[in-house]
Amino acid sequence: MASFTNQATLTYNNITVASNVVTGELTDALTVYKTAVTDTYDAGDTLTYVVTLVNSDTAPLTGVTITDDLGAYSFGTQTLVPLTYVNGSVQYFADGVPQAAPTVTAGNTLVITGITVPADGNAAVVYQAAANEFAPLGTGAEITNTATANGAGSEVKASATVTAADGAVLAISKALSPAEVGPNGQLTYTFTITNTGGTAENTAVITDTFSPVLKSITVGIDGTAAQTIDYTYDELTGLFATTEGALNVPAATFTQDPATGAYAIVPGTLEVTVTGTV
Repeated sequence: MASFTNQATLTYNNITVASNVVTGELTDALTVYKTAVTDTYDAGDTLTYVVTLVNSDTAPLTGVTITDDLGAYSFGTQTLVPLTYVNGSVQYFADGVPQAAPTVTAGNTLVITGITVPADGNAAVVYQAAANEFAPLGTGAEITNTATANGAGSEVKASATVTAADGAVLAISKALSPAEVGPNGQLTYTFTITNTGGTAENTAVITDTFSPVLKSITVGIDGTAAQTIDYTYDELTGLFATTEGALNVPAATFTQDPATGAYAIVPGTLEVTVTGTV
């Protein structure tokens, strides 16, 4: 959209008088909107974007090109690109009707060509991009990527911002030692909880039913003997459960390599051991 101004003059008896200045706007026939289907992301997530083109002209707009900067940002003397286009993900609709896939060129930018926007209508282009190793992580981190549409002499832009998810992301693994045990032998189950999220979590509960049932169990949490209020255990059924609040899984830490700009995640970890006699 461009603005214009205009002013008139009135001349009489060698006198010139200026009118007031009027201001107007020249509207583009082409308008662009961009949205992200989800507004948060975790490391490695695939994000879906929708770019909508609206044509206010009475004639179709042909040969429109969309260029997406894939969230490029400055890092020292470098430019880092935190999103990677997912090959084959683009879809194209004209007035809601699916169209043949347009031409896509992907690299540090995403270029989509061959779009036609119907007269007094719209076109929607949907595509996916994955958060790569340069996607910012941690509290307050975000990715803003901008789509530029060019066609019929117009250049219009629209951006979408997604923020790094704030919360815990837990996973659990279980190990057994030794793998072979005889009657009245002792074995240990080790539960390792990892947190790749940026927030600590203290509501996690481990539940397991041991078979064979263990007797005279001892429980450790990160190498410290657990108190009896930290868990429950039924020696008849083998049902074991930690109590809510007993496990405090620390948050992950995120670091950005000062040379390459790549992010690394060091998960927060918590280990629970249960030792007993079969």
